[in-house]
Amino acid sequence: MAQLRKLLVLAGTRPEIIKQAPLHFAARASHEWKSFFCFTGQHQDLGIQMLDDLGIQADRSLSLMKPNQTPGSFLGAAIAEISQVLRVEQPNWVAVQGDTTTALAGAIGGFYERIPVLHVEAGLRTYDLDLPFPEEGHRQLISRVASAHAAPTQVAADMLIAENISASRVLVSGNTGIDCLLKVTRDQQLNNRLPRTVQPQIAELFRKSGERNLERRVVLVTLHRRESFGVLLEGMCRSLKRLANAHPTITFIFPVHPNPAVSSVVTNHLGAISNLHLVPPQPYTAFAWIMKRVSFIITDSGGIQEEGPALGKPVLVVRDVTERPEAVRCGSAKLIGCKDEDIFSEASTLLQDVKSYDQMAKPRFPYGDGTAAVKIMEWINKLEHSVRRTKAPI
Repeated sequence: MAQLRKLLVLAGTRPEIIKQAPLHFAARASHEWKSFFCFTGQHQDLGIQMLDDLGIQADRSLSLMKPNQTPGSFLGAAIAEISQVLRVEQPNWVAVQGDTTTALAGAIGGFYERIPVLHVEAGLRTYDLDLPFPEEGHRQLISRVASAHAAPTQVAADMLIAENISASRVLVSGNTGIDCLLKVTRDQQLNNRLPRTVQPQIAELFRKSGERNLERRVVLVTLHRRESFGVLLEGMCRSLKRLANAHPTITFIFPVHPNPAVSSVVTNHLGAISNLHLVPPQPYTAFAWIMKRVSFIITDSGGIQEEGPALGKPVLVVRDVTERPEAVRCGSAKLIGCKDEDIFSEASTLLQDVKSYDQMAKPRFPYGDGTAAVKIMEWINKLEHSVRRTKAPI
């Protein structure tokens, strides 16, 4: 019997775990591969919660995040620790996802150890190193050392090819995040019960909103991006306060990121508004349940720009630029910027204008049909023989 090849799946943040889980499960289901899951702890508590929620037992947990740690110090520690794991495990491939510090560390570690790097969700670009910061720099750097690039869309693939990356090393796979979302929401629908991860108080908010019999009644809000910290985030909060006060019959649900740069500002500005509910970060299965039931979403998240369209939920993107133009082009998302007046105006339009709402509220799948992970595993099977792998120099 031929020896199974090994895929080392690396993740450190909540979004990475969501998007790496389908790859991990696809490798485990294969007759040719085994998967080794390494968790860096970049989002320690949220990450552990997510692993448990998705039923993943990490083979190695590094717990690298320290109090008051800078991105640079985390990167240095992560490269050293991940490189050690790679030397011990000797995988055939290391899979990194997206544009986090964990992903960059994994790519550099794989490069130094002469282990082929698979970049999942490759090719996203704004070409502005400040937007988003530091993610745009991370993903461009990862592309320089990766051996295989799984691009979620043709637009992303074209970006990579324009950067002189060989088309033979680029696959338009779809996004593995859609794999995870569609599986979770499909399982919830078949189960036909409230998921155990949904907090009773959140379920009660939806029940009460339903009793009002309003056509559009619950709005989901998420804000967390580093480039919004400070004055921009305060302005966003002011616009949300104005919006909630102007629409007292609408329920707003805001899962608040635990970073003090976010939580302190949000609590200070929005903590006393009766129809705007600040809640803790939600387990993924609970968050998917919430997204499935809201009217629309106001967010600066990258992943939600992908997930909202697949669920038929309009997405108002509170950013000046996006590396996910496909959602905007298909009509499911709208890039509205960060100004107070624009946020208030665009959200009010969706609450009041049925035609505008209905045009956006249609399920669309610009990021794939839920089969990305299987496509990626089949593809690297074919690439395996063409990727040179030699031991690192001492």
